[in-house]
Amino acid sequence: MLRNLADTGRGCLGNRNPSAELRIEGSVPGRAYQYGRLLSAASACPGGGFRWWVPLLGGTERLGLLRATTEAGDERTREDVQMLADAVALIVVAKRDSSDLHARRVRADTMNVAAEMQWRLLPPRSYADGRVVIAAALEPAYRVGGDAFDYALDGPLVHLSIFDAMGHDTAAGVTAGLAMGAGRNARRRQAGLVRATEEIERALIEQFDGARYATGILACPDTRTGVLEWVNRGHHPPVLIRGGRWAAELACAPGDPMGTGLGVAPDACRARLEPGDRLVLYTDGITEARSAAGDEFGLTGLVDLLVRRHADRLPVPETLCRLMHGVVDHQAGELRDDATVLFCEWLGASPDRQDLAARSGRCPDPR
Repeated sequence: MLRNLADTGRGCLGNRNPSAELRIEGSVPGRAYQYGRLLSAASACPGGGFRWWVPLLGGTERLGLLRATTEAGDERTREDVQMLADAVALIVVAKRDSSDLHARRVRADTMNVAAEMQWRLLPPRSYADGRVVIAAALEPAYRVGGDAFDYALDGPLVHLSIFDAMGHDTAAGVTAGLAMGAGRNARRRQAGLVRATEEIERALIEQFDGARYATGILACPDTRTGVLEWVNRGHHPPVLIRGGRWAAELACAPGDPMGTGLGVAPDACRARLEPGDRLVLYTDGITEARSAAGDEFGLTGLVDLLVRRHADRLPVPETLCRLMHGVVDHQAGELRDDATVLFCEWLGASPDRQDLAARSGRCPDPR
């Protein structure tokens, strides 16, 4: 497995040391990694043969890339190489959480304490089935402050959340982690969206007594009906992309940031999605990124890049990586704030999956 591709570690920006990396752009292994496809070429090694580049995938999560050299290049060899890569991916997924060696090998830099905590708590950066495609990106990967994202499947329901905690230090990471944990605890007890945000606030106040807070959005699309419910706690509104263009910001009367105790009750709002709609949650580290001239990347920059890269038919995780590169390039190579995006595309209702519903076809009552 090659450790020095730009996205083999946590995050999309990768190792900046040219002597230690295998560049993605303009290379056969890079294309294999970007598009998630097995590619081969005649080997330049002594003895000839064929060199194969095979993405290592944990479901839809990109784990890395396997290089294999074989004498033959026929279909049977191709199948064998793919099965080898699948087996290696299973081993990596099974062992990585208990292996410090793996953590060292895939990292291009040292992590700060907040990032060390956050990446252990976050779900995989991508997920897909016949109903939804979910992907997320968070940068800077090794210097995370107060951003966090979460998602989970519950029968026909998809739970999505994004948090932006006050500050850029370890305490901000603790705040975001506590918000995420309290939100998971609430939803697993089938609390409604509003109540879940209230329980997050209660946990933050008990821990920090109003000294720390987090903005955030909790959202819940129903994959059978396309009905979306969401609650906004002082955060930027979600964006809906429909038909390959920016459709709307989803306005909803926001409550106060969680942990402030200001008593501004949020509303739970609803919208109906259409098949192919893409819901985008993001933090201000993306839209408020400024160039040297003071120009903001802005919401238009975010949506335009997502639409253009999606039109390139890139896999969603690669689209988000290119978004992050765009944000960093806008700031002349260095992020000045955490930047996070959580993307969910609803593919439409699937009649042969209706038996996935274990309960009613809507999110729990908001109160």
